[in-house]
Amino acid sequence: MPFATLRRVLLGNPIPTARESQERLSKVKGLAVFSSDALSSVAYATEEILRVLVLAGTAALALSVPIAISIAVVLVLVAMSYFQTIHAYPRGGGSYIVAHENLGELPGLVAASSLLIDYTLTVAVSVTAGMEAITSAVPALIPLRIELCLAAVALIAWANLRGVRESGTIFAIPTYAFIAITLTLIVAGFLKVAATGAVPPPAHLDGGGTQALTLFLILRAFASGCTALTGIEAISDGIPAFKPPESRNAGRTLVAMAALLVVMFLGITFLARDFGIVIDPHETVVSQIGRAVFGTGALYYILQAATAMILLLAGNTAFADFPRLGFFLARDRYLPRQLANRGDRLVFTNGILTLAILAGALIVAFGGTTHALIPLYAVGVFISFSLSQAGMVRHWMVRKTRGWRWKMALNAIGLSATAVVALVIIATKFLHGAWIVLALIPLAVASFKAISRHYDDA
Repeated sequence: MPFATLRRVLLGNPIPTARESQERLSKVKGLAVFSSDALSSVAYATEEILRVLVLAGTAALALSVPIAISIAVVLVLVAMSYFQTIHAYPRGGGSYIVAHENLGELPGLVAASSLLIDYTLTVAVSVTAGMEAITSAVPALIPLRIELCLAAVALIAWANLRGVRESGTIFAIPTYAFIAITLTLIVAGFLKVAATGAVPPPAHLDGGGTQALTLFLILRAFASGCTALTGIEAISDGIPAFKPPESRNAGRTLVAMAALLVVMFLGITFLARDFGIVIDPHETVVSQIGRAVFGTGALYYILQAATAMILLLAGNTAFADFPRLGFFLARDRYLPRQLANRGDRLVFTNGILTLAILAGALIVAFGGTTHALIPLYAVGVFISFSLSQAGMVRHWMVRKTRGWRWKMALNAIGLSATAVVALVIIATKFLHGAWIVLALIPLAVASFKAISRHYDDA
């Protein structure tokens, strides 16, 4: 079969540039494409909090609820801040554009490198977590998890190579299935707790812990749970992908995503406390809650299947945003110009392939284990959050448009929250792997500058 024919079979017929507006996403499909990363984090964010707290004994697990509420407050602040960014920068670009335009070249490149690293980690973490959901239900697949993870990355990349609208259609069903079954789990779980009562936590530390319950340990649990916020900036990066009016549709999608994320994250955390869930190396927290609420019938397996699908496909958010950010950087001559080229399906083909290769290498390097990757996660995204909020503060100070004072105040509050979280994550996860990301960021910035000098000298 000739290569051109094979290409059309796999990717579809070329799409004329004139049809670009028809390839835009509705709010329903936009939620599926840009929110799967953020929404899927509820499958492991609570577990990461519990994994740290249990080091101080099972009684310390009760602190998961106030920690989750604190994270939810930060989430709302960040969402409100990005809602303003969407309307101030309707052409998209997110943290890179905002920081570069308002704070200068170096802050912009730091934000860009932080996001590119985070997008790569998003694919690796989401896919490995999805495979763990599958192996929780089917342990016989554990020896094949790396191969299965790589196959999942390849499938997601293939779906994105076929085009934005087609990928939105492909990912809409799993995303909404996950939302529906998770909300069903939460409602059924609370009804069961109301009818039968919660499992009482131990009255005091049971001696099973290996560490003292210190402020540092609590902050470390908070930092681990902040993975729930990863992906919340994705919509601001992809505004041009929405149907007109782009900013309004993107803003409404962001509000819907934030509301769903808060409800599901807090719901899972409350149920984990009420059912006395503890960390099991062979079964996820969501799986344990599902067994406690649904038993081992059909609804349990639907929950596991939906969770696995949303996690495996959550990397799609990164596949939507990594190539788009690569386009902005290539346009500004900080990355090779090939990353600015669109394929005949009107997607940034080279960016999609680059992300697939990088994520696959990361999965192999860390043995396909989510917990090994989590310490690297969220470092870059909170650095970019902070730079974006600082850029928006300066934006309002300079532009002084209508209502600029309260808008600036909101972004300043968001900046304070994300900067504090970034410092907490760096301090508590530095020795557990955060140092790797902190080392990669300046290397990436140096590479951007070198490429820029190359183009200037050409």
